[in-house]
Amino acid sequence: MGSGIFVHTHALCESKNIGIGTRIWAFVHILPGAQIGDDCNICDHVFIENDVVVGRNVTIKSGVQLWDGVRIGDNVFIGPNVTFTNDKYPVSGNRDYKNLPTTIGDNVSIGANATILPGITVGRGAVIGAGSVVTKNVESGMTVYGNPAIPQA
Repeated sequence: MGSGIFVHTHALCESKNIGIGTRIWAFVHILPGAQIGDDCNICDHVFIENDVVVGRNVTIKSGVQLWDGVRIGDNVFIGPNVTFTNDKYPVSGNRDYKNLPTTIGDNVSIGANATILPGITVGRGAVIGAGSVVTKNVESGMTVYGNPAIPQA
């Protein structure tokens, strides 16, 4: 790793595309194709697949997995145990599944234990409440919560 990057001795960071100032904590596994921006904080027990892009100044709390096709903007907070998915109809052993990309805009905050279904776009500055299940795109600046997540006044 380059200077200015911290990787805990109990992390497995296979990617060379890690931004300056990023901190990667224990029991994190980042696959070789992943791209992580500057000044990120990747907390314990996070898994990041190959086709993932994480912007600058992103916090990913413990227990999060980012699967192929996830794109995270800048200045994003992802709470503990947030779940991302990329296959709308998962079947064990299906290698021909359709990977549906998920895009999280800049300045988004996602509360703990929220679930983001595949193919979702969350617009800039949106807030997703803890425990929400996001089944539809979220417009910029919108706050949503619940199951399914709906806009709040």
